[in-house]
Amino acid sequence: MITYNYVEEYISMWRNGDIILNKERIMLIEWLEADILTMDNVYFDSKHIEQFIQFAEKWYFDLEPFQTFITCFIFLRYKDTDDLVFDEFFIYMARGAGKNGFISALVNYLISELHGIKFYNVSIVANSEKQAKTSFAEVYNAIDMNDDLKSYFKHQKAVIESVDTKAIFQFHTSNASTKDGLRDGCVIYDEVHEYENNDVVDVFSGGLGKVRDSREFFIGTDGFVRDGFIDRLKERAMSILKREVSVKEDSLFPFMCCIDDEEEMHNPDMWQKANPQFHPPLSNYAKTLFKKVLKQYKKLENDSSGYENFITKRMNLPKVDLEKSVAAWEKIKATNQGYDLSELKKRECIGSVDYAAIRDFVACGLLFLKNDNYIIPRELSYSFVCKPFADKHYGYSTPKAEGNNKKDHRKFAPIREWEEDGLLKVLDKDSMDPYIVVGWFVNRRNEGWNIKKIIGDSFRMEILRPLFEAEGFEVETIRNPDAASALLSPKIDLAFDEERVIFGENPIMRWYTNNVLVVIDNKGNKLYRKKEPVKRKTDGFMMFLYGVWASRDLEDYDFTDALDALDALNF
Repeated sequence: MITYNYVEEYISMWRNGDIILNKERIMLIEWLEADILTMDNVYFDSKHIEQFIQFAEKWYFDLEPFQTFITCFIFLRYKDTDDLVFDEFFIYMARGAGKNGFISALVNYLISELHGIKFYNVSIVANSEKQAKTSFAEVYNAIDMNDDLKSYFKHQKAVIESVDTKAIFQFHTSNASTKDGLRDGCVIYDEVHEYENNDVVDVFSGGLGKVRDSREFFIGTDGFVRDGFIDRLKERAMSILKREVSVKEDSLFPFMCCIDDEEEMHNPDMWQKANPQFHPPLSNYAKTLFKKVLKQYKKLENDSSGYENFITKRMNLPKVDLEKSVAAWEKIKATNQGYDLSELKKRECIGSVDYAAIRDFVACGLLFLKNDNYIIPRELSYSFVCKPFADKHYGYSTPKAEGNNKKDHRKFAPIREWEEDGLLKVLDKDSMDPYIVVGWFVNRRNEGWNIKKIIGDSFRMEILRPLFEAEGFEVETIRNPDAASALLSPKIDLAFDEERVIFGENPIMRWYTNNVLVVIDNKGNKLYRKKEPVKRKTDGFMMFLYGVWASRDLEDYDFTDALDALDALNF
């Protein structure tokens, strides 16, 4: 069995219990010891291993044991051909683990005369220009701040060139269609969790092979795009670690760091599984980072809205169930709290309406803000339903005695019971009458409720706006409900968690809310959808969302008290 001191050191640290590894890295060590280090025709290229480590530590930073461990396999070669054993590397770690810093030093070395390959061009690719520039800027700054390096590299804002090898380093965004014809020796694919497919990789990998020792590096922390490029890359890596394919069949080196299960996020000792910077002893950088991550973790106790982001980014364990309810059922049930209507009548409120489809449901309500509570009283929340839709999907006209058959549509929503309880009205119409909707708000105003404005989705507000304005209401429209969802989701998550959402005893509002499917997009934003597209309606929740959006215009105080105070003044 061959070995190298940095490889031996890292494995010994684990075996001696000095560091804790996740199961993927344990599998990596077992695979290396069983299948790679036992090969009699491979060797570690000590010249480049030592030169790179010295280069990195002189011009960048001291390398951690896990980084010197990876370095050894970047320069592992076959004896007979001198070809690389591994020409692809998957470096998968939690945010802050130093992926870009390591890559910056490596890229600078690869284009240098120390590496010694003429025209060994390197490209770094990311979805955004800002991310693509991260490592480029590090290399640029290292050269710019050191006169010695300036004599070896020409550094410009978009290209860094080695004076001796004429190799260049440049960055690209992932606009795959414009990158044909590149002649690279190495490609770095940054933030691979954002890649939805193989298109970018296919284009850039097509430029490899024209210079010797071509390499590809896939680096990143996990994200919110599921069934995309990173999931397939992880599957590929696991097939290697499970020894289902040989190194001759797939020459990817998978260095994967993540916690093994969700419970481990609550034990800071386990965080080193996801972030190898946290292997003891901690460097000064790691100590600072650890304090920051610990602070973020403690914040979750009072604000759980960042939970998915924390476990996905800091623990590198993506939530498998990224589509879930807007709140736990216990929190939805907690909306059944009391309120004083006479006290609320002294306050301003927002009139909110969801009128997304004209042939099924419309939800109306008045939202109040009191002591940071969002209140839509049962008496001031109402829905309208078109009878053909209610008959088809909920068996509205089916006698109760016949409702226990195998096609019991009423299990989705007891429309007739809710109508009898005064929570909604079934209209014998094929489509919704906008005058009925506007009339409901006019009646509430006539009852003395102080409606500051009406808010709704712009999709149907083109119909409702002139009718509301004709009645003297101020109208606001939300042009992009998804953008509103993304902005408001942390506030709504926290409000449900702290039981500050109050609907009273209102089963239809609980139903609406429980029907919401939370989908996290590839940027980590929460968007509100339906768990089932037809029968499980969300109109009441969206009406609530719009009200929360406009609640910024509400003063959290009793305006009649202010009027009484003015009356008491002797002018």
